[in-house]
Amino acid sequence: MSPDPFAPARLGPLALRNRIIKAATFEGVMPDGLVTDELVEYHRRVARGGAALSTVAYLAVAPEGRTASGCLWLHDEVVPGLRRLTDAIHGEGAAAAAQIGHAGPVADARSTGSPGLAPSSSFSPVTMRRIRAVTSADRDRIRDAYARGAAMAVGAGFDAIEVHLGHNYLLSAFLSPRLNKRTDAYGGDLENRARYPREIVRAVRDAVGGEVAVTAKLNMRDGVKGGFEVEESLEVAAWLEADGALDALELTGGSSLANPMYLFRGEAPMDEMAATMSGVVKLGFRLVGPKMMPSYPFEEAFFLPLAQRFRERLRLPLILLGGITRRETLDRAMDEGFEFVAMARALLREPDLLTRWQHDDPAPSACDHCNRCMPSIYSGTRCVTTHPDPIVVGKRS
Repeated sequence: MSPDPFAPARLGPLALRNRIIKAATFEGVMPDGLVTDELVEYHRRVARGGAALSTVAYLAVAPEGRTASGCLWLHDEVVPGLRRLTDAIHGEGAAAAAQIGHAGPVADARSTGSPGLAPSSSFSPVTMRRIRAVTSADRDRIRDAYARGAAMAVGAGFDAIEVHLGHNYLLSAFLSPRLNKRTDAYGGDLENRARYPREIVRAVRDAVGGEVAVTAKLNMRDGVKGGFEVEESLEVAAWLEADGALDALELTGGSSLANPMYLFRGEAPMDEMAATMSGVVKLGFRLVGPKMMPSYPFEEAFFLPLAQRFRERLRLPLILLGGITRRETLDRAMDEGFEFVAMARALLREPDLLTRWQHDDPAPSACDHCNRCMPSIYSGTRCVTTHPDPIVVGKRS
């Protein structure tokens, strides 16, 4: 018999009140790279609305690993604010997860003021600059930064750590044959390309021990020609399972560099994205944007067909992600053998959606998959249908 998605469950050592996770969605309310009242309230609303685990996106492990200057990175100054954030989530009966990562080639070096890094030297379409290749010293430094950042997050009250292995951020870029052209022990065949991500996951587990849950977010496909594909991802997932450092794997896809709509599906908000830009960047986006952001038809649980292949291969608990907006889809995920479901846009539109479903109102989410929430990351991530005005960021801590 399939489990009830609203019944208590365990994620490794962590007891959760149900099986629904608020997926990491960049919140866009930290202009100074510090926790704000708006960030606290963003996650408090989701926790109050019934999610078992609210994932704070994207905590960089190093300054150059930020996507932009308004991204939190794990250092001493940010810890008091993170503690206030986790206390707020816990106060609503939910657990808190920290998504940690290094943006690698996705980072906007113009904004962060730090040179971009990638497995191999390349040209960044984000910054229109060269990105230098990671050196052996960089590898050691960043590995230590992951371990230190994970321990710092646990010290700030987080119950789970999610290691970002997707979307062509640094670790995902190491996995990609398109982005990783190295000729040393960290490039070439799949085992070599997977070596660094596996080392990072092990370093994180060793840093936090067994008292908190450790998960990873792994691309099933990059969705770009020459990128990381399903057969390779299945092999990497099996290695991660055998390594024994993870409590669950969240399955995703797409490239923030070359095909973000593979993750979102639905209409690409081209005009709204262009409106956030200026000058030559805006002109360049008008020219290359349609190729970089093709529209995909939206389908409920659009990652499920690929994810089923991972369920057949693995015994590791799996988290199903991708366009879940109906109550019956939660049950379907459980029937298909997935232990958890992760949701994002539906909860952005209705933070209390899960409470509504749990109290016998099964009407689908009001989210219509317009994706106009995507460009709102520059002014406070929100459903622009219900909250059209930019968020004014206030007190920081």
